[in-house]
Amino acid sequence: MPEAPSPTPSDSTSSQPSPTVLFLAADLIWATRIKATAEDLGVAARPVRTMEMLEARLTDTNATSLLLDLEKPAEALAMITRLRSAAATPRERAIRIIVWGPHVARDLLQQARDLGADEVLTRGAFDHHLPEILLKLGSGATR
Repeated sequence: MPEAPSPTPSDSTSSQPSPTVLFLAADLIWATRIKATAEDLGVAARPVRTMEMLEARLTDTNATSLLLDLEKPAEALAMITRLRSAAATPRERAIRIIVWGPHVARDLLQQARDLGADEVLTRGAFDHHLPEILLKLGSGATR
């Protein structure tokens, strides 16, 4: 009698896919840093450069968090508004939103807070704590 094949990761008994960290980065340097750090830590991370990409990722991943670079203010603020709107599903409203931006952009940082970002960081703080942030978010922690 032939042996049963070994289970593959897709054969997991868990019905819930791994938590996915979505991210909007203003430039290739930040995008590469986030993606490489996430890969090193074994955390699933996917970019969302436009609102259309965000909508697609909300459908095709188990998005539990969203990192937003305030150097792309229009896109970042629109994404916060989308996920904190009355039209968002309960799962979408539960997505943890962390934004970062230049420390001199006080008004923009405050606007992100006012729209419902869960955490607002300066660029330096985000850079310094990126591995810890990704580990926490990759574990599925939403609050």
